[in-house]
Amino acid sequence: MPNILIKVPTGAFNDQQRTRLLMRVSEAAIAHEHIGDNPRQRSLCWVLIEEVRSTDWLCGGVNPHAQAIPCIVIVKVPAGVLDEPMRRDYIQGLHQAIALCQEPDEQRLLMTSIQLLDVTDGTWGANGSLWHLADFTRAAGYAHLTTQEAPGH
Repeated sequence: MPNILIKVPTGAFNDQQRTRLLMRVSEAAIAHEHIGDNPRQRSLCWVLIEEVRSTDWLCGGVNPHAQAIPCIVIVKVPAGVLDEPMRRDYIQGLHQAIALCQEPDEQRLLMTSIQLLDVTDGTWGANGSLWHLADFTRAAGYAHLTTQEAPGH
């Protein structure tokens, strides 16, 4: 059940690219968190693009927008969903998903800063209720966290 905020400079991606960005980042998140295939489970993956005026965005004290497209991605996940290898793969997958949304002739370098933030168990509210990892696991169908009972139990 990630909440993902993508911050990009205004105009860095056109309408079609932003639509692709939302879809590809959603697909990457669902795959890397092992969320179930049920549409209700997948609907727990929220992705939002926020555009920031390029004049309000500096890298190293300079405006990089002629040479680069900076992109900040903040991913909030329930603590306990991701281990170290999953985090590494997730960051790589998100970067690749964003890169695929650029036009083929784009000459500017894509610069991503991706943060995977664990939300401490028992501090995330959903629909007015306080949720714990077990609640997220049931709702999202996290395949790697669901235990299979042995036959006959």
